[in-house]
Amino acid sequence: MPLPETITQIFKRKQKSYKMVLILSLIEELRASKRERVSYDRVKKRFRNYYIAEQEKGNRVDLPQGKRLWREASKIRLQDIVNSPDSELSRILFLNLKDNTIGFLSQIHRQLGEEGLLQLERLASEELQSYNSALQHFSLQGYLEKIMNEYTAAKKEVFAGHSLGTLFRQTLPSELKGLPFIDDQYKVQGSIGQGNWATVPWLAVLDKRITETTQHGEYIVYLFAEDMSAVYLTFNQGVTKPIQEYGRRGGYAYLRERKQELRDLIALVNMNKDENIQLVDSGLGKDYQASTIAYIKYDRGSVPNDEQLVQDLGNLIDDYRLYAERVIAASDDEANGEEVEPLPQEAEPLEDEQVLSILHQIQSHIRRKGFFFPEHLIENFYLSLKTKPFVILAGISGTGKTRLVKLFAEALGATGDNGQFTLIPVRPDWSDPADLLGYKDLSGSFKPGPLTEVLVEARQPENGHKPYFICLDEMNLARVEHYFSDLLSVLETQDWQDGKIRTQDLISSTLLDKAEDQAKYGSLGIPENVFLIGTVNMDETTHPFSKKVLDRANTLEFNYINLRQYPDLGAQEAADGAVELTDLALPAEPTGLAVSGGLAELTAPAGPANFAVSADPANPAELNHLFLRSDYLQLVDAYDANKALVVRTTERLVTINALLEDIHANVGFRVRDAICFYMIYNERYKLMDEEEAFDWQLLQKILPRIQGSHSSVRRVLLNLMKVALGTGAGVTLNLPELMDDASPLYMKWAAGQTPPTAVHPQSARKLAFMLRRLEEDGFTSYWLS
Repeated sequence: MPLPETITQIFKRKQKSYKMVLILSLIEELRASKRERVSYDRVKKRFRNYYIAEQEKGNRVDLPQGKRLWREASKIRLQDIVNSPDSELSRILFLNLKDNTIGFLSQIHRQLGEEGLLQLERLASEELQSYNSALQHFSLQGYLEKIMNEYTAAKKEVFAGHSLGTLFRQTLPSELKGLPFIDDQYKVQGSIGQGNWATVPWLAVLDKRITETTQHGEYIVYLFAEDMSAVYLTFNQGVTKPIQEYGRRGGYAYLRERKQELRDLIALVNMNKDENIQLVDSGLGKDYQASTIAYIKYDRGSVPNDEQLVQDLGNLIDDYRLYAERVIAASDDEANGEEVEPLPQEAEPLEDEQVLSILHQIQSHIRRKGFFFPEHLIENFYLSLKTKPFVILAGISGTGKTRLVKLFAEALGATGDNGQFTLIPVRPDWSDPADLLGYKDLSGSFKPGPLTEVLVEARQPENGHKPYFICLDEMNLARVEHYFSDLLSVLETQDWQDGKIRTQDLISSTLLDKAEDQAKYGSLGIPENVFLIGTVNMDETTHPFSKKVLDRANTLEFNYINLRQYPDLGAQEAADGAVELTDLALPAEPTGLAVSGGLAELTAPAGPANFAVSADPANPAELNHLFLRSDYLQLVDAYDANKALVVRTTERLVTINALLEDIHANVGFRVRDAICFYMIYNERYKLMDEEEAFDWQLLQKILPRIQGSHSSVRRVLLNLMKVALGTGAGVTLNLPELMDDASPLYMKWAAGQTPPTAVHPQSARKLAFMLRRLEEDGFTSYWLS
């Protein structure tokens, strides 16, 4: 006869090992006395003797309250275990302290009988064995000491892919989840920062019934002091939401008041309930200090053994569970019709090794939609977005610029239906930022523009991890410097704040007179999960770009179209067979120079809407914005870990700048840093070789600055051609002759002949094209086609 569900569920929630040991001790005493009610003192003695025996064997066990040895625990309050609000034992046991007896409730005793007692004994023994096995394998002391000993030095190393990141995000959460008293109702996560080293790294345990983010609600968290002198086990509360709602001063007042309420409500035995936690002098660490409800301090070099650490954490988990039960019980008494406010979602960064496979999946998704793309176009587009969240796609009409943006976003789960992809057609009459951002009407209300509405949605706490793509279609139909100037300026204010990229406010406070407008649009910058892409056609109906715009964006050109791009039916058939996307081969490029851009629509039928994805890495549709968000804002963020590459790249730019000075087209630090970041990301993710990556940057960041009709422009173009061809190209350029007539050089491209092998073929081809326009038209520009 199976055990009643009332009994089989009593071990579902682990209250340390106490429940199992208590049941076994009670059954042993019932057999020995052959009574339904037995001496409470004798059961306590059996209970205590079990733990004494285990400790003498050298096994790790749950410790008695305030003691390290069970032999020193003279008083055992088993009634706390029986009567705990979250313990099912009170449903099957009675405890009478007046006559000092304990036993099963009469109805339960009759249900069990001797056979049921045997089954319950077996169940309790199996649960206890499983619990103890998990307890023996857990180790925390070594990890805490390792972090405090290594973190300061690690902050001078490259952030991405660091072993401490793996330790915090994967190893330690897995270890803690292995503890028997941390079950599936808990979320465990750690962080050393997002894109940059955190001042205060942390490891948190969150009850999902209360919160799933450290920005809101109450949780347990290990906090490391900035100088790594100590680590604190704390019971804490989220600081981000209160400070957002009440401002810093009001938020601190709320946190202090809430902290005192919780100290009065929860036992938090053996924890410090004072204000002496010392993490940092300012910043987010200061917020943590203000929000900490109680803590235990472990000094570096004297962190206690694993047994004590587990005991401290287990005691705090017990208090946390009791608190959660109270919160849930209170919420059940409230009206059920209230809206539940969405919680912020934390984004987890990807490992560097995953990026290339994900890009292959994106490429395959685009091909399945019936479009062809040139080699390395997606990698180049990705690196450009990663370098700066503003990219320009330029070229003749019909090359698929807008389609590329839409399909790339779609492959990452961002569509028009879910609001994460927005197409904004630019109108020729736009003359100031109001057309894009919004304006104040005659009644004093703020009327948001199309871009502002997206920014408001993207900054919502529940959307912070989602990528949002905004495509400004034909953005140079109006003068970009007029309607886009505010965004260009705000983009330059990007800075790290509490591990996230923040910018200055985009909407002037003078436009927000009303309280409801201030609440919705106030403090609105460009969120780090928003990516801006502009498409432009260069013809007589459009306006050219200034250097102010070009300095702030990568310009991808879509002018060279190879019409001999045919449907790859083999790949299509493979796609229809739902094979792994990472196994699909890219189409072969035609011989000669690779094209610079452009998508050619295929006539093959599109594949199924849902595409298969390998288990590792994750489905691109589930990727968060950190896949695209910049990891570096200033060169200092990346210099130490990438010094050799930065120096090589800078020396190339110094040579090029010397050539550009003749026509006042030389670049500054902003362009230098952007090119270095592009090269660093490329090397990190192993996407292209260094020369090919620099070719893209020469084409996209340097050549768009060149235009004019003077002989000095011709000289610059020819000197840059020498750089693009390289010393191993097998061609000697006679500059004096070419200054008079450069046609022998560019006619090779015009005649469709295979050009000499070039170190930077994309740039060489464009330079030849610009030379031809200069000779034939008397004027040249990157933008003329």
